[in-house]
Amino acid sequence: MAKKPYYITTAIAYTSGKPHIGNTYEAILADAIARFKRKQGYDVFFQTGTDEHGQKIQEKAEAKGVTPQAYVDKIAGEIKDIWDLVGTSYDKFVRTTDEYHTQQVAKMFKKFYDQGDIYKGYYEGMYCTPCESFWTESQLVEGKCPDCGREVKPAKEEAYFFKMGKYADRLIEHIEKHPEFIQPVSRKNEMMNNFLKKGLQDLCVSRTSFTWGIPVEFDPKHVTYVWMDALSNYITGIGYDVDGNHADAYKKYWPADLHLIGKDILRFHTIYWPIFLMALGEPLPKQVFGHPWLLQGDGKMSKSKGNVIYADDLARLFGVDAVRYFVLHEMPFDNDGSITWELVTERFNTELANVLGNLVSRTVAMIDKYFGGTVEKSLPANEEEPDAEFKSTVTGAVAKVIAKADELRIADAISEIFTLFRRANKYIDETMPWALAKEEAKKGRLNDVLYNLAEAIQIGASLLDSFMPETAKKIFAAYGGETRNLEDCAKFGLRESVTVTATQPLFARIDFKNIAPEIEKIRAEQAAEYAKEMASAQPATKENADMGATSEEKEGEKTPEITFDDFVKVELKVGEIIACEAVPKSNKLLKETVKFGSEIRTVVSGIAKHYKPEEMVGKKVVFVTNLAPRKVCGILSEGMILAAEDETGTLSLVSPEKDIASGTRLG
Repeated sequence: MAKKPYYITTAIAYTSGKPHIGNTYEAILADAIARFKRKQGYDVFFQTGTDEHGQKIQEKAEAKGVTPQAYVDKIAGEIKDIWDLVGTSYDKFVRTTDEYHTQQVAKMFKKFYDQGDIYKGYYEGMYCTPCESFWTESQLVEGKCPDCGREVKPAKEEAYFFKMGKYADRLIEHIEKHPEFIQPVSRKNEMMNNFLKKGLQDLCVSRTSFTWGIPVEFDPKHVTYVWMDALSNYITGIGYDVDGNHADAYKKYWPADLHLIGKDILRFHTIYWPIFLMALGEPLPKQVFGHPWLLQGDGKMSKSKGNVIYADDLARLFGVDAVRYFVLHEMPFDNDGSITWELVTERFNTELANVLGNLVSRTVAMIDKYFGGTVEKSLPANEEEPDAEFKSTVTGAVAKVIAKADELRIADAISEIFTLFRRANKYIDETMPWALAKEEAKKGRLNDVLYNLAEAIQIGASLLDSFMPETAKKIFAAYGGETRNLEDCAKFGLRESVTVTATQPLFARIDFKNIAPEIEKIRAEQAAEYAKEMASAQPATKENADMGATSEEKEGEKTPEITFDDFVKVELKVGEIIACEAVPKSNKLLKETVKFGSEIRTVVSGIAKHYKPEEMVGKKVVFVTNLAPRKVCGILSEGMILAAEDETGTLSLVSPEKDIASGTRLG
């Protein structure tokens, strides 16, 4: 019987820079789903890749003095390396600079124009370069981009527009008839109420202010704008042809079973993309799942904050499967998750080292010690308490895992597997093999207990191998077996005997203080890299007099009174200076890299005449931390150091009387 096809995609990663662990989470999640679907017997096609056109790419390439193609080749290679590092088993890595893709997008644009879906006009509004999005004044949030919160600039240019409203009613009808189309349900409600039912504006689909894009063939001063280009990868990557000469893969796998994307780009995938498909006359994907964000602590990762965590750094300290376990298990279904170095360490020790690693190691050790490495199949007739209940828990796990995975509740599926492992640890405590080993008459019972444990571990590993494949392989190697299909995971006692091989611990416990220096080094390097980027992004400007650390009160001038409410608006925190250097072309400014708890910031202070850079390192000083960031000599300063200066010109930094943790707030 032919396998049922299953097509899953991730959003394609934008080649503006190295993806952090929040971006990488999506690739790992898609991989886990793809692997589990293969285990269920599906013919899976898993596609991921990179989005490589746009104004931001062109500007970054120009800043580095390379061509846009050379720039995206490098970044796409880095992204692919990270996806490979974390074990993603993709079948196709598509790039929007691939020749086939660019040809088909150009054809799509012409098709839409010929059938009256696209017209030429002018776009005038506020433009966000990082998001490559135009906004009206009413759409801005506090005058800034509603998506990323960055500055926007007024812009006007000739552009082609797609008539979104032409297909809106049809899309609303589709969503209402297919409640599974947008998941989770909260995301569906957001798209319907906030966008579709309020009326759709026509969508800008070309640009003339930059050249790095797919040219519009009949009007070459225009290039295709981001979303028509990027979204089309889901069909061009499997051989869609505008002229109807589709590849076999397209005929087999489209419509996609699942588009897995971040919640921040849900609008593009559930409104723009379906409408493009309707205009092409193609079926809509079966489901779009907008997963939540993985936050650093309680905030988004940001280079400017020095709190970005990358998958390769995590893998170097904890191992790839530990990274996979954390992001898959710690991310809630429809709420944002949290990652910190401390939290990863805690989960590594309590879940991976204690629950799983210890179970695998001590069971191997007992089989080796008491039976020379081999135990025989236990017979149902020899069952004692609590064998029957234990076996039922083990064989019942597969149905629970399947049910959770089918709902895309991967964290819950993994929890069910670890419930099995916890039950196995409890079984050891209940049966006390070490006590049985003391009596020769109970050797048969000891064999049965250890066989039951080995069988449970192999079933657990077979369920785990979609989520932690390398760990599962190590378990199979230790227990002389191989992965079981899901049907066999519901059966206990398939092997006549089990022979074990001693193995290194799967997860050796980690003392956080031993890896803390490496983490601080990573943070400091990030802060230095970000400061370098900021300095190179803008030429040096005249020093701003108000960026110094001091303020001289003129004789006879009285400081105005403020209310208590005014005072509490000022956020004062203790910061630890972990690096400091002089600002080039300035005899007044120092650039400090400051640690506030888990957050790293850059602060520029006018204190170079009073302190040398090397004197500043290690000091804990009070900073104002809620000042709006501003650039000084091309460096973004994210706070202000506090100091006092007397009439003789002696300056003293404001420091806490006792040693206190960085990040502590004053008040």
